[in-house]
Amino acid sequence: SFKNRDIISIEDLTKEEILHVLDQAEELKRCPNPKLLLGKLMASCFYEPSTRTRLSFEAAMHKLGGSVIGFSDGRNTSDRKGESLHDSIKVIGQYVDAIVIRHPLEGSAQWAAESTNKPVINGGDGSNQHPTQTLLDLFSIRECQGSLEGLSIAMVGDLRYGRTVHSLARACSKFSMRQYFVSPPSLEMPRSVCDDLKHDQVKFSFHRKIEEILDRVDVLYVTRIQEERFPDFSECEDVKGLFRVNNELLKSAKASLKVLHPLPRVDEIATEVDQGPHAYYFEQAENGLYVRQAVLGLLLGALD
Repeated sequence: SFKNRDIISIEDLTKEEILHVLDQAEELKRCPNPKLLLGKLMASCFYEPSTRTRLSFEAAMHKLGGSVIGFSDGRNTSDRKGESLHDSIKVIGQYVDAIVIRHPLEGSAQWAAESTNKPVINGGDGSNQHPTQTLLDLFSIRECQGSLEGLSIAMVGDLRYGRTVHSLARACSKFSMRQYFVSPPSLEMPRSVCDDLKHDQVKFSFHRKIEEILDRVDVLYVTRIQEERFPDFSECEDVKGLFRVNNELLKSAKASLKVLHPLPRVDEIATEVDQGPHAYYFEQAENGLYVRQAVLGLLLGALD
């Protein structure tokens, strides 16, 4: 049962549970249910900036008949007065049926979950994890490729600080995906993630150029440089603009390849790609609505 559970990490979910969430999202995309969460209230607690995650969660709740309270800037809360995250979440949990939180500190979502008996959903905790982004990524991959099993995926860009790829790499291991990590040496996938993949006997390799592996992959997952997480700004300047996907590059790709991006993009994907056959990142963003509807419905006991 999903009812009253927290979703803090993608590892909280088994392969079967992931597929169940995706199936529920597919059904909600096909058949909207505007009264599913009638009378339910969600807290949207965003201590960090967000566009897609915050708005898609709020839209998901409203489109299921529920309501939303919350904030989009931690500076407008009692956090500025020194209130602990524990106390804030404990109080907020007394007002609502579920809490979505984004916070700059790794581990903050788990701490929040321990502060309340209401379901807590991690909307991103620092550079750690972003489990619902991973669910919508998997939904989009299955939608555009027809399956999740046995695919090849390349993750490109900032693999060190990008929380989306940390969650996605672990999730892809459940579906026997071959993984290619394309980044400069300073932004390689963290050892902790790689150790997990080795434990699960997942095949992966490191590369410096997209061209090395493009003709072998089914999904090209591009990420931006996480400038706000660099301890040294000069280090960030050194790696900006290293990767850029354009139509010329994609000439050597499989006809069926799809380009995904968690967004926002900066300059990693040329706008000329948007209208081409490989682009799937805007559909991916839309799918966040249905996946988050499914997550809310399951955690609040409205879906089986």
